[in-house]
Amino acid sequence: MPSLPLCATIIAMSWDILGHEWAVDMLRQHIAGGQLRHAYLFTGPKGVGRRTMALRFAQAINCPKPKSPGVPCRECRICKQIEAMQQADLSVVQAEIEGGVIKVGSVRELRHALSLTPYEAPYRIALLLRFEEANDNAQNALLKTLEEPNPRVVLLLTADMAEHLLPTIESRCEVLRLRPMPLEELAKALEERGTAADEARTLAHISGGKPGTALRLLAEPQLQEGRRVWLDKLLELMQATRRARFAFTGQKTRGQERGDVKEDLREGLTHWLSFWRDVLLVASGSDAPLTNLDYAEDIQRAAKGMDVEASSKQVKTHQKALSRIYTANLRLLLEALLLGFPKQR
Repeated sequence: MPSLPLCATIIAMSWDILGHEWAVDMLRQHIAGGQLRHAYLFTGPKGVGRRTMALRFAQAINCPKPKSPGVPCRECRICKQIEAMQQADLSVVQAEIEGGVIKVGSVRELRHALSLTPYEAPYRIALLLRFEEANDNAQNALLKTLEEPNPRVVLLLTADMAEHLLPTIESRCEVLRLRPMPLEELAKALEERGTAADEARTLAHISGGKPGTALRLLAEPQLQEGRRVWLDKLLELMQATRRARFAFTGQKTRGQERGDVKEDLREGLTHWLSFWRDVLLVASGSDAPLTNLDYAEDIQRAAKGMDVEASSKQVKTHQKALSRIYTANLRLLLEALLLGFPKQR
């Protein structure tokens, strides 16, 4: 991506967006030039800033007191309500839980809401989050709205990949593919916000350059502690007996609501997967940066006892477990995962 003028960087700062200056500049120009599209699709990995970008854009579209065309004040009532996703002309559609399903009924309700005249803002805005979780019926139900756009309606969709949506949806949207920032740039940006240099570097690595993830970890220290707990437990279980591994499985899956167990395991297995990916990088001799920079010695130690095939198997096994976490028997899933752990001495 070519360098952007300084004004683009300043505008991105006024949107409170880390990175993605090119996207902010393009969206601002669409507003300032009166060239709003009827639908936008923001894609990229979780934590890259898709939802934040969509909300800032919604604020920029409907702010009654913009600092300049396409630059929301972020202080007025409407901007604050959009930030909280509770504004009268903003409709939000998403699955009840991450990894859930958006069903056709939700999209039909949305279509009814969008048929109404805006209540207090220039546009009715629909925010459809993680739309890759919409089933085919729900995606098809949205097509009519996309094919017959209302000039007072703007649709904002987010998804991990455009390819996970129906081609007819992608083709009717302005697609913005958001990518992680270079680690050094993200670390520098975090430092400029007052984060200590060592912590900024660690957060940049843990987040994989995804600014949304880094900012969330910074704002919620308990998430960083939770990550350390899961990674320390991984190292402990790699040296544990089979009985100890089964005991951990029982502890994690008994006596809790299934939904809570799913979310807990999804978080934990995500951290474990990042560890095994780091082991695979070391085992393969890659010079790519580690995610878990603060566990570098443990990763090196684990890689010494594993070849590329063995570490790759752990990555694939964890990926499969994560993909099945919302449908599988959780105890059996976790037991199978732990039985496949290499034992470290």
